[in-house]
Amino acid sequence: MPQLFKVGSYLVYFRINENDPLEPVHVHIAQIRPSAGATKVWITRAGKCLLQNNNSHIPERQLRIMMSIIEARSSEIIAKWKETFGEASFYC
Repeated sequence: MPQLFKVGSYLVYFRINENDPLEPVHVHIAQIRPSAGATKVWITRAGKCLLQNNNSHIPERQLRIMMSIIEARSSEIIAKWKETFGEASFYC
């Protein structure tokens, strides 16, 4: 699972097995280590975040901070997605 970056105890990462066909660009957020039920955030074509779920139960304030950081680093995330999967599509 490619780890993109860490913010405090939270990891932002991709899963290598992202389904077939490949899902649109998104990241998972989990505390301390990757987990099967991690929070999932879609990255839009414009670099904004859309929360799919908060399965990691990240407190609302911390989740807003995490999503702001993800948006600020969205071009880096999209580039890493393309490098990892060879293509990128967007939820919206």
